[in-house]
Amino acid sequence: MTNFLARVLANIARPSSTHPIHTIVFLALIASTGYLSILNISLPNSAEVLAPSHLYRSASPTASWKAVDDPTKFPTATHYAFVQLRFNDADVPLPVINNSVAVPSIEPGGRGVLVPYADLKSWTESVRELSPAPSFLDEDGNAKDVNSARPSGWVWHMSNTRRGFAWVEWFKFSYSRFMHQLKSADTFDVAIMGLAYAAMYLTFLALFLSMRKLGSNVWLAATVIMSSSFAFLFALVTTSYMGVPISMVLLSEGLPFLVVTVGFEAQINLTKAALKSSSKPHIGDVVRAVEDVGPKILLDYAIEMLVFVAGASSGVGGLRQFCFLSVWILVYDAIMLFTFYVAILSIKVEFNRIKRHVSIRKALEEDGVSYRVAESVADSVEESEAQNVGETILFGKTFKDSSISRFKTFMVIGFVLLNLFNLSTAPFRDHSSGAVGVDAQGVLPSLASLPTRFPLETFVVTVLPPMDYYFMPKSTVFENAVLSIFELWSRTIGDPVLSKWVAVVLAVSVGLNMYLFKASQAGVHAPQVEIVEKIVEVPQPRVLNLSGGSSTTTTSSSSYSEQDSDDGLVEFTIKPKQRPLPVEEAVAMVKAGRTKELMDEDIISLTKSGKIPLYALEKQLGDCTRAVHIRRAVISRSMDDGTLEKSNLPYLHYDFSRVLGACCENVIGYMPIPVGIAGPLIIDGKKYYIPMATTEGCLVASTMRGCKAMNAGGGVVTVLTQDGMTRGPCIAFPSLARAGAAKLWLDSEEGQKVMKKAFDSTSRFARLSSLKTAIAGSMLFIRFRTTTGDAMGMNMISKGVEHALNVMVESAGFPDMEVVSVSGNYCTDKKPAAINWIEGRGKSVVAEAIIPGDVVRTVLKSDVDALVELNVSKNLVGSAMSGSVGGFNAHAANIVTAIFVATGQDPAQNVESSNCITLMKNVDGNLQISVSMPSIEVGTIGGGTVLEPQSSMLDLLGVRGPHPTNPGDNARQLAKIVAAGVLAGELSLCSALAAGHLVQSHMTHNRSQPNTRATTPAAPSVADVTRLRQGAQICISP
Repeated sequence: MTNFLARVLANIARPSSTHPIHTIVFLALIASTGYLSILNISLPNSAEVLAPSHLYRSASPTASWKAVDDPTKFPTATHYAFVQLRFNDADVPLPVINNSVAVPSIEPGGRGVLVPYADLKSWTESVRELSPAPSFLDEDGNAKDVNSARPSGWVWHMSNTRRGFAWVEWFKFSYSRFMHQLKSADTFDVAIMGLAYAAMYLTFLALFLSMRKLGSNVWLAATVIMSSSFAFLFALVTTSYMGVPISMVLLSEGLPFLVVTVGFEAQINLTKAALKSSSKPHIGDVVRAVEDVGPKILLDYAIEMLVFVAGASSGVGGLRQFCFLSVWILVYDAIMLFTFYVAILSIKVEFNRIKRHVSIRKALEEDGVSYRVAESVADSVEESEAQNVGETILFGKTFKDSSISRFKTFMVIGFVLLNLFNLSTAPFRDHSSGAVGVDAQGVLPSLASLPTRFPLETFVVTVLPPMDYYFMPKSTVFENAVLSIFELWSRTIGDPVLSKWVAVVLAVSVGLNMYLFKASQAGVHAPQVEIVEKIVEVPQPRVLNLSGGSSTTTTSSSSYSEQDSDDGLVEFTIKPKQRPLPVEEAVAMVKAGRTKELMDEDIISLTKSGKIPLYALEKQLGDCTRAVHIRRAVISRSMDDGTLEKSNLPYLHYDFSRVLGACCENVIGYMPIPVGIAGPLIIDGKKYYIPMATTEGCLVASTMRGCKAMNAGGGVVTVLTQDGMTRGPCIAFPSLARAGAAKLWLDSEEGQKVMKKAFDSTSRFARLSSLKTAIAGSMLFIRFRTTTGDAMGMNMISKGVEHALNVMVESAGFPDMEVVSVSGNYCTDKKPAAINWIEGRGKSVVAEAIIPGDVVRTVLKSDVDALVELNVSKNLVGSAMSGSVGGFNAHAANIVTAIFVATGQDPAQNVESSNCITLMKNVDGNLQISVSMPSIEVGTIGGGTVLEPQSSMLDLLGVRGPHPTNPGDNARQLAKIVAAGVLAGELSLCSALAAGHLVQSHMTHNRSQPNTRATTPAAPSVADVTRLRQGAQICISP
């Protein structure tokens, strides 16, 4: 049953999720109609309250008319309604008004009538269209047929005479009524209602706070309240039309309890489920969230409805009415949740996707990556693999760019047509305004003859708003229907509340469409390398000469043909289809920008002769793979042996567009490196599989053994103590005094403030944390420490440092300062340095694990005390004896480098990232081991992480790209993973050293069996077999 409900709710939510704008507009229009329906229902009663224009006259001959507030106080009096009829054409004879008493008009060209108040509704329906009198008197006093002055079939048509709702008067009345109720209520009741309203406002506050935790400051909570308000409107209209009256007093007393009782838990739970995968937002998350939590939400609604149904069946008057309304509110609230609010959540998810895309692209650009590569990486991080060139994905659907252009064109045309219609219909609109009622004293002349006609009667006359009539053809029924619709819209737009609502919705809609269209078109205008198709003829299969002769390959004639060999590499045979062009003609084509039209042999010749730079082949050809192939041929033919062209270095099936302008130049291929997995390793309570790219046998297996041992003790606990990448420029001054003055200014609060403001202005992510200065003669070294988000950040820091130094020269009073180098080796980057070991650089992480003593003996084949002693002797004393700086470990660089290569980090930064001290201690018979690494330099965006294989390994670790909510969290987590991996490697290697198994395991797994002359090898001894088996277990035991 639950699965069935989940599928049903998903099918209901899916259209709203894929078409959110349509859903929101449609439901907003229905809600506006509901608002107008409320006015239609409540306005006649309110009109009497807002404009009390009731007149009373007793039967006495000397009595006079006087205004009264409540006509029901005179039940024996004859109750009439006075209506003033106004006609727009004075040349047409006035119509005959049936079922009424004609009285003098209070306006020229009109007619006043008295109608029995009990028959007012039916009379109003009967006079919507009036036929003109058959004849009238012209200026000469002659009778003239009306049809001679107007075309046949014309009638008087009643226009919509309702004016704007008098909200000011309504609030005045509501306030006075509230004060009257307050004075007559008991103190206990007032206290209870005060607490109820306070609880309701606290519920609203809790809603905003909950949504704020989920990543929305205001607008998600506001739309939840809007959705509930729409449900309230729909329910109020439904109950009113079903004949269940709801008094305002009952509503004001019961609504706070309904809000507190029902609350907004359903909306909050659906929002949590939809936004829980915020690292990779996708439009399908909303539908999946409905499938996951929808049945439970529906069950909660059903239980609440049953409670209110029981209350509605109680028979208690006020309770029955309120519970009846509450049931309908819950029904409509559930409908709005799975339609309107689902559409809102879809827009929120789409915003998150667009913001993540833009954030990734801007972060890459700040880190020095070209726009083209940054856009490509952002697309891949979004997992938009189905996205094609010339297409845009919005709300989970793919649109052609031409479709978006057409849609924008239709929007503009519709906007123009709407304004033209408004302009063309402006003369026909009713621009009059005023209150609902009219001045009662102004109709007294029209009522003067009433006592004479009906003597000895008591009268009550209710003065109603005037009715306007327009003379028009009767045949225009369709036009009248259309105009009535637009009159309804005009009344909607003219309403004091809805006019502001429409303005707000229009502003939001314009902003939303501009944002989405700008985001969808972001990639359209990006500079793109033109890809040129080339026809490559399929070669014939290779014929192998098994008798010992050389193999032959038969190929068709082509510029170059490709053939996959059994080992996955590709062989090429360059055979021109025609004779090469003359050099002069080929050079002319290059100058004309037609290089890609040349044959490969022509391009190779031009490149060898220097006519085309070797580094510019990608730009000239617009095809990275073809450029790499030609570069290999040029280099190979320029060498004596010429092996590169047909070497085993692969280059096909690789996205070199990610490399161009980001990772490498003069590309001739790519170097495959084996990647192994160590793990799972529990790090801070979560399992991770650690990728390691290495060519050193036994390294992954050894790390795997360390993971197994640490998992037995509960895993690894990590602490990040510092986060700050550094750049240390060198600046020079004419004298020591000036250098000292600059140092004092930089160390001062003012200097720190000025430099921070200048530095922070250059990036959305880089933020200056601190400055450290050191002076050497007249030279000053400044160490900028900054946070860089999820990027390693050297490029963005360099840009910020340059700008800050320029501000120092131009605005801080140091025009004689000379910038010797943006990097003065005071950073220090990619070199051993004590400052990195002491002060830290990048991420400073400490990782610790507790390994039970029995695990040390059974898995590590060692002893706790032996490990502690070995660590002191080797990692501490031995490293100190060698004068090591940051090298108090067994082989941290092994694991750091393997993870760096696998995840796209800069391998050269292994120098400082491998700074590590390993400590071991015997704690109650268990081994406590920790590594402290003060300078791990990693990033999850930029550099080698833009390459797909490396970024897929970051995906494996769950840290690909920038963190969606807390910039820098992904890079910090990667640093913790590196430290935990180093801890596993340290534990395993030290255990092998303590047990004396290191050489044995390497000889078993890292060396081949040597060839011997013996025809029958000697049988190995039992001791040898036991030793090798034990070594194998130590090395690769999972």
